[in-house]
Amino acid sequence: MLENLEKIESIVGYKFKNVDLLKTAFVHTSYAYENKVQSNEKLEFLGDAILEFIVSSYLYKNYSKLKEGEMTKVRAQVVCEDSLYKVAIKHNFSDFLFMGKSELCVDGNKRPAVLADSIEAFIAALYIDSNDINIPKKFILDNLKDSIEEATLNVGKKDYKTVLQEKLQVHGDVKIEYITIKEEGPDHHKIFTVELYCDNKKLSIGQGSSKKNAEIEAARIALNKLQ
Repeated sequence: MLENLEKIESIVGYKFKNVDLLKTAFVHTSYAYENKVQSNEKLEFLGDAILEFIVSSYLYKNYSKLKEGEMTKVRAQVVCEDSLYKVAIKHNFSDFLFMGKSELCVDGNKRPAVLADSIEAFIAALYIDSNDINIPKKFILDNLKDSIEEATLNVGKKDYKTVLQEKLQVHGDVKIEYITIKEEGPDHHKIFTVELYCDNKKLSIGQGSSKKNAEIEAARIALNKLQ
């Protein structure tokens, strides 16, 4: 497992002075309980704060035209479980996690929440070991800059679901439902299929890499039909 941790160092281009700190960043609570060692929860707490600070600072310096509320929305979209999960999948963090036997039996090392938490813990470990905010900053921006750019382009715009809801409810309240009917593929590449209903009448079917994306696609298709 320690050999795997060396792969992480090559990914970020940083050599840890304290290898035990790096290991702790990947110790899930289940493993910590079984082996009487420290988990990554405290590192996760610190990493979350560092992540928010770096993204907030980047937005403040590079997107001065955004209002405070808009920056908050962009940050929330970027610093979220789904976003961090994608970073963890990109770097195969599931291979580095120390999990308890009970969690491994149910593929706990592949759960989005667990992987997202490991990203935050790793960020904190980078900061503590280097004592240099620029080290975790580089890792964060290398992996999230594109997501930030995408989020800033969409901020302030109404999404398909909102536009559809306004269109359908123009003459009064209606019952709008998004029902997930299928979930296919491995954890790192799932495809969700969602059916969209209005007052129990099916309007469209959408697919996406997450339930949210599938719902947005279903709304987009429904809008095209209505227009």
